Amino acid sequence: MQARIKSPVMLIPGALQAFLALDKSTEAADLPYVTRKLVHLRASQINSCSVCVDMHARELKKAGEKEERIFALAAWRETPYFTDAERAALALAEAGTRLADRPDAVPDDIWEEAARHYDEKALAALVIQIALINAFNRLNATTRQPVGAWG
Repeated sequence: MQARIKSPVMLIPGALQAFLALDKSTEAADLPYVTRKLVHLRASQINSCSVCVDMHARELKKAGEKEERIFALAAWRETPYFTDAERAALALAEAGTRLADRPDAVPDDIWEEAARHYDEKALAALVIQIALINAFNRLNATTRQPVGAWG
C-alpha cells in the first residue's frame, strides 16, 4: 500500500504535538498503561488501521504482555485472558468506536460496567483515549498510511 499523502499530523505544524499532549494528559489518571494499549489495539482492529494495529501490538509485547493476549484480543469475549476491568474497558472502546452501529451508541450497561471498575478520572481518561485512537485511525486509514512507517 502506498500513502495518499504524508500523514496529516506531520504536514500540519503542531498537530502531532497536540495529539501527543492530549495522550500525555491522561497519564495522571488511574488507567493502567496496558489497558490503554489494549483499547488502542482493539479500536485499531475494528477500524482496520494497519499502522496502529502494528504499533500497539508491538507496544504491548514490549510491555511484557503474553502473545496469547495480543493474538486473542479480537475475540476477547471468548477468551479467559482478560480481567473484568479490561473487559469493561474493551466493551466501552468497542461501543465508542462503533457509534453508528446501534440506536443507543453507548448503552447504560456498558457505561455502568466500566464505571464499576474505574473512577471518574480514569473513566475520563479512558474516553479520551478511545477518542484519540479513533482520530489516529481515521487519519491513517483515510490517507492509507503504510504499516511500519511510524517507527
